[in-house]
Amino acid sequence: MRRIETHAFARAGLVGNPSDGYFGKTISLSIRDFAARIVIYDWPTLEILPSAEDHVRFDSLAELAEDVRRNGYYGALRLVTASLKKFHDYCVEHNVELPQRNFTIRYDTDVPRQVGLAGSSAIITATFRALMRFYEVEIPLEVLPNWILATERDELRIMAGLQDRVAQTYEGLVYMDFERAKMERDGYGTYRRLDLELLPPLYLAYQLQLSEESGVVHTNLRERWDRGEPEVISAMREFAALTDRFHDALQARQYDELGKIIDANFDLRRSIMSINPGHLQMVETARACGASAHFAGSGGAIIGTYRDEATFGRLKQELGRQGCRVIKPKIEDR
Repeated sequence: MRRIETHAFARAGLVGNPSDGYFGKTISLSIRDFAARIVIYDWPTLEILPSAEDHVRFDSLAELAEDVRRNGYYGALRLVTASLKKFHDYCVEHNVELPQRNFTIRYDTDVPRQVGLAGSSAIITATFRALMRFYEVEIPLEVLPNWILATERDELRIMAGLQDRVAQTYEGLVYMDFERAKMERDGYGTYRRLDLELLPPLYLAYQLQLSEESGVVHTNLRERWDRGEPEVISAMREFAALTDRFHDALQARQYDELGKIIDANFDLRRSIMSINPGHLQMVETARACGASAHFAGSGGAIIGTYRDEATFGRLKQELGRQGCRVIKPKIEDR
């Protein structure tokens, strides 16, 4: 009996977020401290095994309500189910004839939920990887993020952009250019891995009590973009410019400049989007400690640069007082 295991790491956006869905540019990296994992093996019938986090028993109605608030009505189960359906759609659309072979699939994840670390897309990415290996189907690397995004957008009505899916598909440190002409011509952007050795010291902090669904955060922004609001259009161009500035400073190892760009990215985001007061407090606390800071994703987690161990110690202490966990993210497999 064949047994296949796959994974996909959490993701943190360094710069450019949230312009990925608006023909912008971003740079993101894999956070190897957290991952979604899929196990798939031959079985007479197709069966999806719920994970321990797909709760069906509760101590009270209040506990059930809190679980729904955090995880939705189906938890991660809906992500896996939608992935199976969308993989089938890909095969039908591309005339890939699948063998009559069934499987059992099980999943688990330790990516903190709804804090902007791309936990949902990690589950979908890992599921696609498992199905590709199980059925020996190749989906081109540059195309795969589109199908992962379509799983969330089309099947589950989750508002999102390509950044998370590209970062989790390519892994490492990834520069992404979603220039409109290329996107409309090819269906995907220009994606390029960068040297991880260029990165300065980074910290990541997250607060589970401040979790917030990314689709809710981005819905209003999409509506304003679609209306052609000048402030939003201008901001997306500026996010792209910040990404190119970050790329150049990274190549030159100008670490002070990188910190300034990270701060500028958050300040620009704040100028066009409402910010959860708790999330804002995290950023302001980190900056008061002498670090740069902005959202790793949609909110609930922040990332930035720091100068030395004394600064990192202050981050742990001060953000810890707010209930945050602060880590030095693992970005390489060593």
